[in-house]
Amino acid sequence: MGIRRPQLLNLFMPRLLTIILLFICFTTARAQKWEFGVLAGGSGYMGDLNQRNPLQVSGVAAGLFARYNFSGYAAARLSITKAQIEGADSTSRFKQQRDRNLSFFTPLTEVALIGELNFMEYLPGAGYNSFTPYIFLGLASANYNPQANYNGQSYELRSLRTEQQRVPYKNSTLAVPFGAGVKYNILGKLSLTGEVGYRTAYTDRLDDVSGLYAPKSSFTDPIARALSDRSGERNGIYIGDAGTQRGDTRKHDTYMFFQISLSYTFLSQKCYY
Repeated sequence: MGIRRPQLLNLFMPRLLTIILLFICFTTARAQKWEFGVLAGGSGYMGDLNQRNPLQVSGVAAGLFARYNFSGYAAARLSITKAQIEGADSTSRFKQQRDRNLSFFTPLTEVALIGELNFMEYLPGAGYNSFTPYIFLGLASANYNPQANYNGQSYELRSLRTEQQRVPYKNSTLAVPFGAGVKYNILGKLSLTGEVGYRTAYTDRLDDVSGLYAPKSSFTDPIARALSDRSGERNGIYIGDAGTQRGDTRKHDTYMFFQISLSYTFLSQKCYY
């Protein structure tokens, strides 16, 4: 004798309800793991025109990000940040740099994927453990465009080939972000984060300065020739002899962000099943 339809429903309904409840728990748990936010702060740079000060702020930075919390201790963040970095030998306390007299400013656009490790379990909106320090490491792609002001006008340096490199260098680079910060759940779904992050860029051209002075006779563009060696703009004495060092010997420039971010966590009801 076969199983009647009511008996069949009684047999499978509890299992179906269990599956539905587990699915609800799974989806609501995932909803609690996402944060979206905005960030703003200062930007800085270390390279040929700033070799010694890792805390020097020369511009501003702002951006958007999304964070996925795998657990209370680990998270991943995807961000896009626009910033500007600057440097000028004229502000250096070292005479050798002041005599060189180079300067630049570089707009940057960075897209980064970063892993975060919390020191304490951090669950935004959960009502406890609302504070934690953290460290981070990631991978980024940065677009950059070094420029300089000369006689009241701005010039893009990449196309001028100020060191007479054979072809213009690329205007994008990979970078490795790393740093530390603190997270604080200020109110329910809102969290505040303060962070100091450095980026080791796989280029020495963020400032358009890297190698040696080129012979002035090799330039056909008078603007390129003028911007390749600016040492004599003040006193008429030019020190950029062909073949002498124009930049330092380090292969990578570094840029950094000192930022504060505000994020919103998508919360849902807890599942007690």
